[in-house]
Amino acid sequence: MSPRSSSSRPAALRRPLALLELPPDFPTQVSAFAVDLDRTLIAEDAVLRPHTREAIARVRAAGTHVIVVTGRMFRGVLPYLEEAGLDDPVVCYQGAVVADPTTGEFLRHVPIPRAVALEAIDAVIAAGFHVNCYVDDQLYVAEVTPEARSYADFQGLEIHAVGSLQDWLHDDPTKLVAVGDPGALDELEVELKPRFARRLFVSKSLPHFLEFAHPDVSKGSGLQFVADRLGFTPAETVACGDGENDRELLDWAGFRVAVANAQPEILARADLVVPDVEDEGVALLFDAYLDSLA
Repeated sequence: MSPRSSSSRPAALRRPLALLELPPDFPTQVSAFAVDLDRTLIAEDAVLRPHTREAIARVRAAGTHVIVVTGRMFRGVLPYLEEAGLDDPVVCYQGAVVADPTTGEFLRHVPIPRAVALEAIDAVIAAGFHVNCYVDDQLYVAEVTPEARSYADFQGLEIHAVGSLQDWLHDDPTKLVAVGDPGALDELEVELKPRFARRLFVSKSLPHFLEFAHPDVSKGSGLQFVADRLGFTPAETVACGDGENDRELLDWAGFRVAVANAQPEILARADLVVPDVEDEGVALLFDAYLDSLA
């Protein structure tokens, strides 16, 4: 899908809640909303707020799927799915995993080949960064560093310290994450993307997380798997995101939405910019869509 013309992209909306209006080209019938989690559906407080939860329920009652598409581990997103009553497949690990929230089954799993993972671990450690390694939906680290603790506490995760990851890793990991200073990670991303071109998907999720996955993995490929399973198309899909790793998610969908706190690249891709995550912009989008059906 080619990028939208910049002349058709609206400025960020900062309107009173009742004045959120859908543009004329918004789909009249949406089969699925595909929504990023962190900084899109939930804010820095990591709380699924009542208005958002209620809006999700009303959209689903109207017959529209709500698909969460996140970089998080399955166990890291599952509590939000349960709280929202979502039972559609969830796209997690940047698309490396599609899981059934009701059974825990991995419907799709595309891990990193071990040899490439070991090379990436070596490169990240050599650059002076902490590495998270994910196997069997568990978080493994060489040692419990402040970076590991801040990451785990952010998602309420258990940490498994195993010593040298290079010596310990015998399986293909689902993904790797380098954790550190945002500016330094930007530099590492620029360095490693060419080195691992066509061998790894490399993208920022949050400013202090640089993520590595199989080269065939993205949020777009994960959503394609869900769409094939549930029977909806890009033209019937509205995608919502905020970060660099949402690029492929928005590009897959027929209509692209960014929250106002999104990165400039995502704002530029959007057909519609809704209020920021603190103002529950996605919930307001859901409200406006449901109003349009009345």
